[in-house]
Amino acid sequence: MKNAKPFSEATPDREDQPGDETLVAGDEAGGRLDAWLAEALGPDLSRSRIKALIETGAVFVNEVPARQAKQKIHPGDIVRLTLPEPEDPDPIGEDIPLEVLYEDDDLIVINKQAGLVVHPGAGNWTGTLVNALIYHCGDSLSGIGGVRRPGIVHRLDRDTTGVMVIAKNDHAHRHLAEQFADHGLTGPLERAYQAIVWGKPQGLKGTIDAALGRARDRVRRTVRTDDGPDVRHAVTHYLVRERYDERPDGSCAASMVECRLETGRTHQIRVHMAHIGHPLVGDEDYGAAFRTKANRLPEPLRGIVSDFNRQALHAYLLVIEHPVSGETLRFEAPLPADMAQLRAAFAAI
Repeated sequence: MKNAKPFSEATPDREDQPGDETLVAGDEAGGRLDAWLAEALGPDLSRSRIKALIETGAVFVNEVPARQAKQKIHPGDIVRLTLPEPEDPDPIGEDIPLEVLYEDDDLIVINKQAGLVVHPGAGNWTGTLVNALIYHCGDSLSGIGGVRRPGIVHRLDRDTTGVMVIAKNDHAHRHLAEQFADHGLTGPLERAYQAIVWGKPQGLKGTIDAALGRARDRVRRTVRTDDGPDVRHAVTHYLVRERYDERPDGSCAASMVECRLETGRTHQIRVHMAHIGHPLVGDEDYGAAFRTKANRLPEPLRGIVSDFNRQALHAYLLVIEHPVSGETLRFEAPLPADMAQLRAAFAAI
């Protein structure tokens, strides 16, 4: 292991095996705790799995619980990671508040809040949107593939807010899935996002056509020019709606952009905007280097940006065709309170 050495040889070597893993940081150790652990323990534990364990209090640095993945590691630190017993993979209903925009026998449309993972997975078997929907919908779920569960046809990142549609039965699931696969080329489907990005994108509108694949850490995505098996065509169209603190040299502090997807890849907007030099405000994965820009902002904006702990991305518009009636349904969700505050603070400078 680079920059780390085992403290105890009696440690597990599989992600699903409970137990303790204790490491001592070597002389060259540095950077984020989650990145260091991913390098030290990979490929046994993914960085996303490690981050989830940190957030649940399962990682200790010098016997003090680590609560943030971005916590710094230093030479000589003793890091103990406790792997919990594996949980039941079958999701159960949980009473989690949902903002329902529309609901009938075939589908439900919600305005997803920040911090809500869409689907159960490693490190997130509970507390997800699926758990919330099972509880909320109850017997109105006729089932997907013979199992009483909601049909997820598209996803939003955990910290992205906005409009989502979920199917309640097989027919609705197939119909909606076909619409999303078509990306609105032959039907009424529309998806639009609002994002606050650093700087001033070139022109009032533009198209980013850049294939995406897994980054070297196997968790994040990146623009790729090779023909690897995980590389997928990706196209994002953006329109600049607002510019904040425009300056004589033509630059500005930040911009509000509307993004529309021609394809639907993981982290697509976040990666594409970072690729053209304008990452989303608050995006630790793809725009961490821009965090220092907050230090040059006036108060109270500086504090608001520093405290904004998620990517500034909101799915504000969704237009679909109802899978049974054929009616075109349009749903909009206003900016959530934290993004509205961020927007107002930028606009005030």
